Amino acid sequence: MRITVHRPGELTPELRAAWHRAMDESPEYANPFLAPEFAIGVGRFRTGTRVAVLREGGEPVGFLPYERGPLGTGRAVGLGLSDCQALVHRPGVTWNPQELLRACGLSIFEFDHLVREQTPFTPFVTGTFASPVIDVKPGDGGYADWLRGTYPGLAKTTLKKERRLGRDVGEVRFVFDERDPRVLRTLMRWKSAQYRRTGRMDRFSRPWIVGLVEHLSAVHEEHFTGVLSVLYAGDRPVAAHFGPRSATVLAAWFTAYDPELPTYSPGLMMHLRTAEAAARHGVTLVDLGRGDKEYKNWLKTRELRVGEGFASRPHPVALARHLWRRPVRGLRNTVLAHPRLREPADRLLRTLGGLRTRGQETAAGVRPHGPESG
Repeated sequence: MRITVHRPGELTPELRAAWHRAMDESPEYANPFLAPEFAIGVGRFRTGTRVAVLREGGEPVGFLPYERGPLGTGRAVGLGLSDCQALVHRPGVTWNPQELLRACGLSIFEFDHLVREQTPFTPFVTGTFASPVIDVKPGDGGYADWLRGTYPGLAKTTLKKERRLGRDVGEVRFVFDERDPRVLRTLMRWKSAQYRRTGRMDRFSRPWIVGLVEHLSAVHEEHFTGVLSVLYAGDRPVAAHFGPRSATVLAAWFTAYDPELPTYSPGLMMHLRTAEAAARHGVTLVDLGRGDKEYKNWLKTRELRVGEGFASRPHPVALARHLWRRPVRGLRNTVLAHPRLREPADRLLRTLGGLRTRGQETAAGVRPHGPESG
């Protein structure tokens, strides 16, 4: 096994084709977050992004995208954003993690959504978690027929709310692949407000994430496409989703809705419309990503398992990273895994987010909104 390291922008068409071939030959690597286009996109904004290329007999057979930090610390490319991570390889290929890290100049490699089939990394996995997915297939009729057949429990309520939305605001229509950059900016604005309102870290306050999303939205290739889907009432966007798709997998990434219309459940409408339309466009799997959310439990057809952990080799920096990161991860996972802890923590974050938002509005001379529902 020979391993070379490249910047994403240095990948030749031949290497990208070999990477795509490895994705095509193994269904577990069909996720768009594992495509070279995602690594190349991250590499435009994160200077430490690299790709390790594994070769056997001179032929490229495996690809590991990663980000290299100070003192040889490493992490999966897009850690914190990517919902699927792996060393993408052709069937039958294996590797030695210690040799891999040494070739990459890393003492440690952190991951949190590792594909389960990555057996050489198994000794380094500290926990596995459910990642809900929706298996989708085209329906024989339109959206309403598909919804009644796939989600009979949700169909009556959702269709009733859509009719009410149409009467109150405007005729409801859905665009699966919207190319208007203004709507993408609206989605990011909604999502940013949602993060602040719920006390979460506002991802779109980071310019590199905004730049990455805008870049990926312009990528439309066979193995990777940035898909912006929008639910309109008349000419007014009421909900939107942006996520990457491969030939067969759509990743649910950023979904948000107009905060003035929560009573219509536009976020749920968005997920349902997106799944149905994705099936009509050749997608067979919608990956909802790791996390215990009520809507994911409603929509999922099954769960994949993803791992988190730290692959490492003997090195003082690796030990220090373990001592710093693992307790933080453990505390977070404990809270998320227990409703009695998670629900109070969620309420606290929402309270803090609401106080922060009202403080910002007051400082700006804006009258605070009333309590939010939905």
